[in-house]
Amino acid sequence: MLIRWLPLIAGIVPFVGVHVCYVVAVRYGHLPACIPYIDGCTSISATGRYPPANLLFRAFELPSAALLVVVWYFTVAWLRALRPALGNSVAVAILFSGIIGALALIVYVTFLGTSEPFYGFMRRFGIYFYFLGTVLAQLFVALSLRNVRNESLGKLPDAMLWISLLPFALGIFNLVQKAVLPYATADSLENSIEWIASTMMQAYFVVLFLAWRRTGFKVRVTTG
Repeated sequence: MLIRWLPLIAGIVPFVGVHVCYVVAVRYGHLPACIPYIDGCTSISATGRYPPANLLFRAFELPSAALLVVVWYFTVAWLRALRPALGNSVAVAILFSGIIGALALIVYVTFLGTSEPFYGFMRRFGIYFYFLGTVLAQLFVALSLRNVRNESLGKLPDAMLWISLLPFALGIFNLVQKAVLPYATADSLENSIEWIASTMMQAYFVVLFLAWRRTGFKVRVTTG
């Protein structure tokens, strides 16, 4: 069933896309060659700022943003099947956070590479709300699974909880290091933190795919 594979696609495609764009940007001399997770020589945004990598960046990220909306919708349906007592407030929180994150990603990608002050504000607005909305939705799902009694899930709910908490911890660490370290050092470290946090967010969807698969999640379409 194709729907069951959607979280895996949502996790892998953006991850692969960013790294492909980085390689292309390095090949065309726009970015330095390094291991950004360790060296922090460039940000994720920079991989989609220069042609032709910017075209690839949009081709990967814009469909992924639309896919996120679908993934969150079916994730709520999956949670309701596992936990019929799931409150409407929790379902709304997951959908609202996830959709805000997806829409913010579209805003971010749309204005990436522009130089006007307003466009710069929109880029920052987009990336901050993408991270915040997506991580909150991931955290809400992980917390909801803590009350699910399903042996087939195993340790996956614990893994999802820790993965969703790590970006928050990295965000706090980033604020501290920017306040105490010299600018050049703090900037490089912030880039490394961004790469690691983004990878954790993508890894979450891979674990979500495993959870869907273990519980035998299926979608059936019927008519009255």
